[in-house]
Amino acid sequence: MKNPCYINGIGAVNAQGIWNDDPFAHITEISNPLTMAMQPSYKELIPPAMIRRMSKGIKMGIFASQQALDEAAMDQVDAIITGTGLGCLEDSEKFLKNVLDNDEQFLTPTSFIQSTHNTVGAQIALRLGCKSYNFTYVNGATSFESALLDALMQIESKEANQVLVGGIDEIAGRTFALKQLVHEVKADGAVEKLKDSQSPGVNFGEGGTFFALNTEKRENTYAQILEVSILNKLATEEVVDFVTSFLTRNQLTLADVSAVVIGNNGDLKYDIYYTTFCTLFANQPQIFYKHLVGQSDVASAFGLAAAAFVLKKQIIPKTIQWNAIKLSELKYVLIYNQYLGKDHSLTLLRHVET
Repeated sequence: MKNPCYINGIGAVNAQGIWNDDPFAHITEISNPLTMAMQPSYKELIPPAMIRRMSKGIKMGIFASQQALDEAAMDQVDAIITGTGLGCLEDSEKFLKNVLDNDEQFLTPTSFIQSTHNTVGAQIALRLGCKSYNFTYVNGATSFESALLDALMQIESKEANQVLVGGIDEIAGRTFALKQLVHEVKADGAVEKLKDSQSPGVNFGEGGTFFALNTEKRENTYAQILEVSILNKLATEEVVDFVTSFLTRNQLTLADVSAVVIGNNGDLKYDIYYTTFCTLFANQPQIFYKHLVGQSDVASAFGLAAAAFVLKKQIIPKTIQWNAIKLSELKYVLIYNQYLGKDHSLTLLRHVET
């Protein structure tokens, strides 16, 4: 990229709590089909009267975005770009239930207004008083990557210098039950950690992860984002070409990659894609993260946070090591994610000397 893009701040709310200086030190590995996010106190950011009317997705988005902005010392941005797979599900289900319970009459508009997918981005903009570019992507498991790609394009075209980008998804009861019916999620009663998975489906999670991006690097910069690539459909035997072509465009070889971050989620039917990917990097450290936050359409945002943390600290915490290989220097980290054999994405990060 002619105009560089640096990660200067990260914020997150998920099953492990909130983002902090050492987010991988004390973790609780997910082993149940459904794991909710640990909700922080919102009263410092949101007036109590508003908290009661907001779904947890909106609250998590506001908290995580403010965390990222605070860490980057940014009080205004040129663009707010969000990604979500399912939007504000709680309000969507609440509104539809009211439609049925009230025979489509005397409906209050609040749940409907806040059920739209772009509500989180809108609420963040209202808090910041930001009237600039605001866009929400709803592209399945590449929803976050689509938002990130847009952010890179905004910076590359010099339309923006400071961008807030993030992914947010929440869990709602009926939607979760439907995902179990089609075997996307493990059955009730299954207690399986990701590496020990013996059944189809995933352990589902929720949360939000946001990044404060800037064209200028600072002392607290995590990493530089070089490129994002998205492909909807890919056969397992095409993974090699997908990866090598991506690296060639960035003038890199497989050996140049210091470590990889993989999106394994415990679904025995589709984790074969990650097995194929990992054979290309058998001699490099491999990092996983969905055992901490569960599977969601924007879980890959936390994968980006993990990669950025590793590059900044130049260490790989044991809690996210997939294999036992270690390197003394980490320069390039490649992130790969897919879900149900579709929505493949690659994201490349580089270490920044500060």
